[in-house]
Amino acid sequence: MSEFTLNNETVLERISTHFGDAILSSETPYDLLTLVVEPTRVHELIKFLKEDEALQISFLTLLGGIHFPDNKRKELGVNYHLHSLIHNFRIRLKIYFSIENPEVDSIVDLYVGANWQERETYDFFGITFKGHPNMTRILNEDDMDYFPMRKEYHLEDATREDKDDRFFGR
Repeated sequence: MSEFTLNNETVLERISTHFGDAILSSETPYDLLTLVVEPTRVHELIKFLKEDEALQISFLTLLGGIHFPDNKRKELGVNYHLHSLIHNFRIRLKIYFSIENPEVDSIVDLYVGANWQERETYDFFGITFKGHPNMTRILNEDDMDYFPMRKEYHLEDATREDKDDRFFGR
């Protein structure tokens, strides 16, 4: 393969050539290439990014859950931050899915370090990673029947009278 400069445009073009139908949208906030990807193809895309000889995006920086309760049929999601240490290039992938079926394929087979990150995301958001070797809670009690990072609960107790909101910028 011929040498080419790794930048947002060339990486997006290379990914689009192989996964054009899986890319739902792209943007570059703060010059970070960010792709919203079809959830059923994210494992395949991440594998491509890791194994492609030109890209060499081989380091998983972050995997974390997100919850947007007002996005109907796309309430929950996962952010993947990946990095090419060779080219010093970063990319963010996002996927969204329904809160009724919060499942996505595990990437532990690609990145061993994803093990705990996927467990933490399951623990706090209730997102199940299919194929994960130990999909159990990692920080919260096993008998918890809710996921504390979902935006389903009030941030504060509105009945408190001992707090003056003026001191908190409200």
